[in-house]
Amino acid sequence: MEPADIDAIYRWENDPSTWTVSAAHQPFSRHTLQRFIDESSGCDIYTSRQLRLMAVDTTGAAVGCVDLYDFDPFHRRSAIGIIVDSSLRHKGYGAAMLLAVEDFAVRHLDLHQLHCIVATDNTRSLRLFQKAGYTECGTIKEWILDGRQWTDAIIFQKLLER
Repeated sequence: MEPADIDAIYRWENDPSTWTVSAAHQPFSRHTLQRFIDESSGCDIYTSRQLRLMAVDTTGAAVGCVDLYDFDPFHRRSAIGIIVDSSLRHKGYGAAMLLAVEDFAVRHLDLHQLHCIVATDNTRSLRLFQKAGYTECGTIKEWILDGRQWTDAIIFQKLLER
């Protein structure tokens, strides 16, 4: 992430429709997000156990973001999260982002696997991870609370090949 990414990050983090699939539960100020970007820019994944990667198109405009978190270098695995700008969905960016991060994870982090948790009602993400070769490993009951309604979630895993 770079300071120039602030507008895209501000838009994504303050979209209430994404709060149930992320850790956010309220809007963030531009100042808070700018501070987060500044503090994250020098972070080492081996120290912070997380890494946020911006995806850009051929013009350099931000199209999405991929998070690697719960990074475990000993067991060579990480959780993965992805967001594609709502105006750019269904154009192949999500699949391309996953492929690029999987390649990075193998080549530069020596990871053996990636995993994620997806709400059962998040059909776009379910389809994305299924098409990308992630295997459904189980269902977690009543995992996500959206107001007063509980939603189950599916655990996906992908073993990475060298």
